[in-house]
This record gives sequence, structure tokens and C-alpha cells, in this order.
Amino acid sequence: MNQGRILAVCRSDSKGEKKQDIGSGELVANGGLRGDAHAVGGHRQLSLLAQESIDKMVAMGLKVGPGDFAENLTTSGIDLMNLPLGSRLRIGRTILLEITQIGKECHARCNIYHQAGDCVMPKEGVFAVIKSGGTVSRGDSIRVVSA
Repeated sequence: MNQGRILAVCRSDSKGEKKQDIGSGELVANGGLRGDAHAVGGHRQLSLLAQESIDKMVAMGLKVGPGDFAENLTTSGIDLMNLPLGSRLRIGRTILLEITQIGKECHARCNIYHQAGDCVMPKEGVFAVIKSGGTVSRGDSIRVVSA
């Protein structure tokens, strides 16, 4: 599973709220998704979560979808959480990402955790820096170029 598709491009105006699918957006090199509350640079410029991970929560009875886990990009067909740190991903022709973190510590339990007793983002969410930017849109290809 080294190639997949972008299913959603999500952003939020404020931290701590779920993101809305905007269909397409601009990824800024060394920044993040333009207009997103989390676009502050650093080593977690962009968050990605596989639809396959979201499907695990749906199977537990939750009504969740893209953006509900505060991810910027929802993907399908690519095994994000098993990529080694430093892996590079190409989206379309111009965008290049580098994986910097897999999973994250949740300091406060989110609504999803309280509903299901579990959440996929802390274990399966992936964070990246944007090496070269461009426009990302629902339906774009995403592939591993180095792992």
C-alpha cells in the first residue's frame, strides 16, 4: 500500500474543534494548510489520518468521518501509520511531505474517546512537514517516494 488517494482536505478556524472538509486548499512549504488554526510551522505542520483508521471507529458504532479527528488530510489506500519517520510522500505533482511523527499524546480526552473508550488519532495519526507546497484537492494521488 504505497499509493492512495486524498479523500478530504480539512481545516478549522480554532484549535480544539473538529475540522470541516473544504475540498481543496493550499499547503504552504514549512507552514501548513493555509487558514488552518494548526498551521504554525514546527515539526507537526500537517496531520494525516487514513480512512481505514476512521472505519475502525465507525465499526465501534460511532458516527464519525473526515475531519472529526482534527486531521488535515484524510487518505485511503496508503498505510500511513506503518511508514518510518523520515518517509517522504508525494501528493499530485508538486507537494512533498516528510513524516515527522506517528501518533501523539492526548492531554485531554476528546469526545470520541468518551463515546468509544478509544480514539485512533493518538496511535494512528501521522504528522508531517511540508517540504514543497501547492494545492491539494480531494481525489489527488498520494504515494510513498522514499521510506
